[in-house]
Amino acid sequence: MLRETNVKVLKHLARCLYLMETMAKIHKEPHFDITVDENHVNEGAAEIIKILRPTWPIDEYRFKLFTNGISNKLVGVWYDGHYDEMVMVRVYGQKTNLFIDRKAETRNIRLLHEVGFTHCLYATFNNGIAYQFLPGDILTVDTVRIRSVYGLVAKRMAQMHKFNPIHPKISRDPFIWDKTKKFLDMIPKSFCDAEKQAKFQNIIQSRSELEKEYILLKKELPKLNSAVVFAHNDLLLGNLLHNKNEQTITFIDYEYTAYNYQAYDIANHFAEFVGLDNVDYSLYPEESLQRDWLKIYLQEYNCSLNVSEDDITDLYMKVNQFVLLAHFFWGCWSLVQSEKSTIDFDFLEYAAIRLNEYFKHKYQTFASDLDGN
Repeated sequence: MLRETNVKVLKHLARCLYLMETMAKIHKEPHFDITVDENHVNEGAAEIIKILRPTWPIDEYRFKLFTNGISNKLVGVWYDGHYDEMVMVRVYGQKTNLFIDRKAETRNIRLLHEVGFTHCLYATFNNGIAYQFLPGDILTVDTVRIRSVYGLVAKRMAQMHKFNPIHPKISRDPFIWDKTKKFLDMIPKSFCDAEKQAKFQNIIQSRSELEKEYILLKKELPKLNSAVVFAHNDLLLGNLLHNKNEQTITFIDYEYTAYNYQAYDIANHFAEFVGLDNVDYSLYPEESLQRDWLKIYLQEYNCSLNVSEDDITDLYMKVNQFVLLAHFFWGCWSLVQSEKSTIDFDFLEYAAIRLNEYFKHKYQTFASDLDGN
């Protein structure tokens, strides 16, 4: 008994020592008291670069808009002849701080960079971050289906899921329930824009109905006993960077990174095979592709090439139930964005697409439970 107690104490001390060493290694980046106007991103990014890279000749600044994303705006800045030294400047979408924990995001980037998962964070400013440029191409609905590419994604996700960050402010409970509830609570009872309000009433289920669906999901999905892992939670195609020369995949954008269900993170990625601007559910990965993807994932996650068909089937079944939660989550998120965001994107239409997909498959997934009620 005494030996067991001593072992536990030693393990606890070792864990505390590791935490202290890890925190000491992670240097906090500078913060600039600058707010970038999202309508004048280049000008704002230039102000950041003047401080961050004071030796760069201002008259030689070059800018590249990487995406007019549906959450943030991203621009790369370099100077003539030094493209490889580019600094990425990401400007947060308006009011996204209401539902995204920016301190958690930067903390996650630091932790993941320390173990070689992602880019280095150079600086923060009032409404964004500046970070290291990594060469590569974001995935498309075509490239994500190539086995040599999706194999890299599967392995990288498994590696991330095995990462066990030690930090006093990182909760090990699945983040998805509190975050989904927050989105539900933020869905406007009525939209300021009359046209949006009319469209909302025509194509979106009532808020009370959505709340009932949340209760159903929270009741049923935990019964699957999916592992809880450190997950990205937002692996849409634009957040996957493929370096063809080095044959690597890097995950970017850690706004929603937290502990969550393993099956959810995989399901959420599969749901993004269909694209974003022109959603096409005929592109959702078929069972054979999913099973091959899951086999590669499990080989890496279990550190063994011997993966049984039963193990693949078990994870496959869990993934194809958790995909309901992915549809529901981003549907609710999109309703919030429709009222808050200034980015030119039809969030209401996207919400309808995701929620319709949820309701389309809900009864089939929970048929026995619903019949029992």
